[in-house]
Amino acid sequence: MLKKYSILAIVFMSYLIPCSAQKKLLYKQVDTTRLFVEIHAPENFKAKNKYPALVFFFGGGWKGGDRYHFLNHALYFSQRGLICFLVDYRTESKHGTTPFESLKDAKSSLRFIRKNASEFGVDPSKIIAAGGSAGGHLAAATALIEKYNEKTDDMSISCVPNALALFNPVIDNGPGGYGHERIGTAYKDFSPLHNIKKGAPPTLFFLGTNDQLIPVETAQYYKTVMEKVGSNCMLKLYEGEGHGFFNHRNLHLYKETVLETDRFLQSLGYLEQNPVIEIE
Repeated sequence: MLKKYSILAIVFMSYLIPCSAQKKLLYKQVDTTRLFVEIHAPENFKAKNKYPALVFFFGGGWKGGDRYHFLNHALYFSQRGLICFLVDYRTESKHGTTPFESLKDAKSSLRFIRKNASEFGVDPSKIIAAGGSAGGHLAAATALIEKYNEKTDDMSISCVPNALALFNPVIDNGPGGYGHERIGTAYKDFSPLHNIKKGAPPTLFFLGTNDQLIPVETAQYYKTVMEKVGSNCMLKLYEGEGHGFFNHRNLHLYKETVLETDRFLQSLGYLEQNPVIEIE
């Protein structure tokens, strides 16, 4: 385990300059539903610096889950010098919503982070969206899907991240793809696979070869289409592994995928090579 950090359950209703302590900020309210981002900043945070941001979206089929899914990832990467954000979004089980509302929230969160980048100490040109399963869909969709924006969002602020780290992501919502029974014909405007275009951010894509939800062939096709539009997509396949293999409970694979993500971010110039944090 990484060493434990205390998490301050403080809600800031105004924008404050972050420090090394963790914060929970309200980024959106829809009727009575309040949605938060939890921020994990480096211990040696300096307000004058501008840090890359790593924004995590939890998995759960757009039905359930919570922002703590990627807590261990956030603790690691904040030690490595990134400002990490764990994002709430509306789900079916908690809010009675559809995947479309989940996507609206994901986009709102990225606009919130980019709008307030100077207050957070974030470099707005170095925002990485990451997620697992349905959260991987949301991360990819913020980059590729033009529709499904909250009407209260400031559309002059881009929600498009500068890079993607996707953990067994749901990238095909078309016929035969995950969630098609809920998405229906809207998949043409909702499915990342069907909306890859020139300028798509560089992407790291993790998948187990025994994943029962995302076929290897779908991931390989995604990589092929990305390369056709001139975008880099690094596909990392893990032989015999199933859905969710990267989670912290599988410590060996968690460590492998975290370090692979670290190397990917180094290749983009978002992290320095050293020091690498030891994961115990």
